Amino acid sequence: MSEQNTDKLSARVEFLTRADIPVLKQTARELDTLREDINKLSARNVANAISGDPMLTVKLLRYLQHHKHRSQTSEVVQIEQALLMLGVEAFYNKVPANPFVQDALKGQMEALVQLLHVVHRSHRAAAYAFDWAVRLNDLHYEEVRIAALLHDLPEMLMWSFSPAEMLKIHAMQIKDKTLRSKAVQEEVLGFNLQELQKELVQAWGLPQLLLTLMDDEHANLIRVRNVVLAVNLARHSANGWDDAALPDDYTALGELLRIPATDAMALVCPEENNVCDLGKPH
Repeated sequence: MSEQNTDKLSARVEFLTRADIPVLKQTARELDTLREDINKLSARNVANAISGDPMLTVKLLRYLQHHKHRSQTSEVVQIEQALLMLGVEAFYNKVPANPFVQDALKGQMEALVQLLHVVHRSHRAAAYAFDWAVRLNDLHYEEVRIAALLHDLPEMLMWSFSPAEMLKIHAMQIKDKTLRSKAVQEEVLGFNLQELQKELVQAWGLPQLLLTLMDDEHANLIRVRNVVLAVNLARHSANGWDDAALPDDYTALGELLRIPATDAMALVCPEENNVCDLGKPH
């Protein structure tokens, strides 16, 4: 990366570190509803509400990392555990569910729609990673789920704070589907989102475990490979179940779970969908 692009990346990391990350309005509504009903207000219910919002999830983890007790010797990645350590009432007071992405992107409906697509894609990736971790007998499956949920957080942040640049990238890729995402991002932003992800996780002091699980370069580790495959499958299937990259995803998933690619495809492909297939043999 050139010195100029390094400066652009550093400036963006500094900006996002200072910024008040917006959250989904629906999340705030769910949390308000729980707070109003003492019978439903519990760490588990609050965690369930937070877990669907990647932005609020990372705000909570950041806060906890920056306010560690001296006696805390282990890193916390799981949301419910974080709430138990912090306290539910303290969460409401210290990590408020605001501002809203809907307000941040007011008047920019196309950018908001694209952001919500990324959030939905992250939900799908998190669900895949969770399911596969359970199948792999990973006792810490929630950590894997969180890593998949947050993997594309930089893209969400860029849609929130730099919608014009992201719309330009989106338009270029729609016009020419052969363009590589990293190349287009570097052309428009001066860096790619994977680089931004690494720098943010480090700058924000997020748990080292999360840094490892979200780093595609550690895909030799089974848990990381789980996250990478979940993110890839969610991204490719978002283009339609006839996406050309899906057969390779099924093969890779079969290798991860040690099952035939056809069985892997059956795990993730909707039963009512008739276009799912393994494509032509390579």
